[in-house]
Parts: sequence; structure tokens; C-alpha cells
Amino acid sequence: MHAVREFKQIKNQIEQNRQHLRRLVEKHGMHDDKVLKQSMVLDELINKYNRLKSSGNIN
Repeated sequence: MHAVREFKQIKNQIEQNRQHLRRLVEKHGMHDDKVLKQSMVLDELINKYNRLKSSGNIN
């Protein structure tokens, strides 16, 4: 059951970070360092989500 909770938490974090990235792009433009850093954070969360999903612990 722990894996399911972690999976849901990661999905929520991904959505929150997507929204934050969108706001940063609107405020600073695509090439700002803040946007790049936030994009990297989002990429890591998505990779973590995909690893967890492919591990077979989540149906």
C-alpha cells in the first residue's frame, strides 16, 4: 500500500511543479535559469514516476 501512496504523491508533485513551471515561463520567458532549474526538477519527478510505474509495484 505504501507504493500506491508514493505513486499518488509523485503525481501530485508533478502537477504542482508543472503549474509552477508554467508560471515561471510566463513571468521570465523560456530561457531564464529559474525555468531551466524548474524544468530539471520536473524531469526528475517524471523519471521517478516512470521508474515506479515500470517496477510493477503499481497496477
